[in-house]
Amino acid sequence: MQSAPLPKTHDVVLVGGGHCHALVLRRWGMRPLPGARLTLIDPGATAAYSGMLPGHVAGHYDRDTLDIDLIRLARFAAARIVLGAAHHIDLARREVLVAGRPPIGFDLCSVDVGITSDMPDLPGFAQHAVPAKPLGPFAARWDRFLAQGGGDAAVIGAGVAGAELAMAMAHRLRATRQRGTVTLIDSARALSEPGARARRTILSRMRQLDIALVEQADISRITPEHIELDDGRRIPSRFTTGAAGARAYRWIADTGLDLHQGFISVRPTLQSSDPAIFAVGDCAHMRDTPRPKAGVYAVRQAPVLYDNLVASLTGGRLRTYRPQKNYLKLISLGRKQAVGERFGLTFSGALMWRWKDHIDRKFMDRFRNLPRMPAPDLPALHTTGLREVLGDKPLCGGCGAKVGREALRGALAPHAGTLRDDITPLPGDDAALLHVGGARLVLTSDHLRAFSNDPVVMTRIAAIHALGDIWAMGAAPQAATTSLILPRLSPDLQRRTLAEITATANETLRAAGAEIVGGHTTIGDEMTIGFTITGLCDRDPITLAGARAGDALILTKPLGIGVLMAAEMAGRAKGRWIAAALDHMTRPQGDAARVLADAHAMTDVTGFGLAGHLLGMCEASGLGVRLGIDAIPMLDGAPELADCGIRSTLFPQNRALVPDLPEGGRADLLFDPQTAGGLLAAVAPDGADALVAALRDQGHDAARIGVLTGGPVRITPEGV
Repeated sequence: MQSAPLPKTHDVVLVGGGHCHALVLRRWGMRPLPGARLTLIDPGATAAYSGMLPGHVAGHYDRDTLDIDLIRLARFAAARIVLGAAHHIDLARREVLVAGRPPIGFDLCSVDVGITSDMPDLPGFAQHAVPAKPLGPFAARWDRFLAQGGGDAAVIGAGVAGAELAMAMAHRLRATRQRGTVTLIDSARALSEPGARARRTILSRMRQLDIALVEQADISRITPEHIELDDGRRIPSRFTTGAAGARAYRWIADTGLDLHQGFISVRPTLQSSDPAIFAVGDCAHMRDTPRPKAGVYAVRQAPVLYDNLVASLTGGRLRTYRPQKNYLKLISLGRKQAVGERFGLTFSGALMWRWKDHIDRKFMDRFRNLPRMPAPDLPALHTTGLREVLGDKPLCGGCGAKVGREALRGALAPHAGTLRDDITPLPGDDAALLHVGGARLVLTSDHLRAFSNDPVVMTRIAAIHALGDIWAMGAAPQAATTSLILPRLSPDLQRRTLAEITATANETLRAAGAEIVGGHTTIGDEMTIGFTITGLCDRDPITLAGARAGDALILTKPLGIGVLMAAEMAGRAKGRWIAAALDHMTRPQGDAARVLADAHAMTDVTGFGLAGHLLGMCEASGLGVRLGIDAIPMLDGAPELADCGIRSTLFPQNRALVPDLPEGGRADLLFDPQTAGGLLAAVAPDGADALVAALRDQGHDAARIGVLTGGPVRITPEGV
């Protein structure tokens, strides 16, 4: 008997994608704990590595070099990733709260959210400045500042971190020949942390870069163009950042955990006052062995945290973390030089930069070069053709896991027609048309094999995907039933998972105007989420057969979902591409359907790809189409991945539907299966541009992509 996947029994939740948690995820991927379900919560798809931030500001590293890809790392660890900011931990209910989604339950939780250098009490800071930490938003604002022409800049806080940033900024402005002076401001004496020799080296380099140093000065307020000091001086600055000190996030104070100056106080085992809550990195205060805030401690906490999480769930003995007393401090000097200090000795120059660069790149390589975990071998004895059916890549989720169009049509063809006079057959259309009393209803059913470990994301996508059939026929969603297959879970995890799914389903469907009236749930090997939905028509439904020669074709969402999801499963997609794709899949189309209410024909683009669904419209209407391939919107990353040969498992069958279309480049994405894809509408040509503008005003990436022509039925490409 083939063994089923082992059930999950405990939830481990990592709050924050800091360096320690990133290393724990990597180790978890190599040594997963059977029975544990791992979740990472972080606001972004990537986490900036602090050691390389000054180099990025100075122009030595691009943004991709700076970032740890959390989505790719979570896939490697088979972890769920929740893209959102935690704002509370409920110790009594054992839940983490994230805005915009149901609570996330846990058995063990670890916090690694870093620190902030925000200055909420300084007038004007929130409106006109950016804290240096968290690093991601700071790096984005700096890049935008440079793209807009640069100018005067200022750093508040003349410690080592502030001086390092000021030198990097001044070097970058010089290297790009942008005008602007950098000013470093502090209310006390500058650079009090390093030794005398290191301090002299840094001050000398600052003078070479013409950095203005303002010490013993208090700031009264910040404006868009300058900083006002208490003594009346005005420091010109169009880019102001704060690097003065380290502050804990305010929400931590409301958790009820023991704190030290706002930071979570932890024992040598990295546990807080609640043994189920661990804390690491800069947001933690080591109660017995206090140390300054430095990334080196977070890195060395990672193996201890991993071992202690495992021990807590297996009845093992917890390890003690013993931080080192001294470490090599490497400070960038703007250009490719650095000063190093340890045990009272100081070294500086290009050699120190090369050593720092080597250390930083070696650390980041641990996340870029994730080891490939071998796939299980086939049994020695197996049927002929089994290897070919399995293929050389895992089965896609979402619409990439659908049965091909021709196989489906062949199975349904012998059963066409109806014996009932209250059902109007609409062969090949999105939903069936029912007549109930004097009302007209459309009925559809759809489900998705999960491609994300997050049941909230999958529920939202599955609901919007199923609603697409109702919207495409111009109907108003009315009622829904759910169909769930859950993987094997302990009773507690079943309860948590069902709570997340039902809350999300109700929210998504009610926002569309529908009510859930029932459903069915079973246990299986993997998560599958589906909905059967009815919709009310107050006039004749929009079908595939109504298109007219000369109609313009409008598409409301970009293509590329299948390619991106296939690449993500293979660890070859950038996290920001996947985050953008998820945003598109979770974007409802009800408002778009209302804009397109007078379309002559409409469908939603899903599993058979744009070409397959367009072919269905052409066949039903007896028309051809001239398709402007260059006009079709594409998701970020999809064309690059397609050029690399990344394909969804349904691609070959979709490609066979329209063999005359060209191959390669953007044309391949015509056959890419879409999940919760856009609406494809045939509209009167004279109003098409106004409809596209209205759709874009509502936030849809809509485009006019072609024109329908008189027969024969064929798709003629343009712009290849």
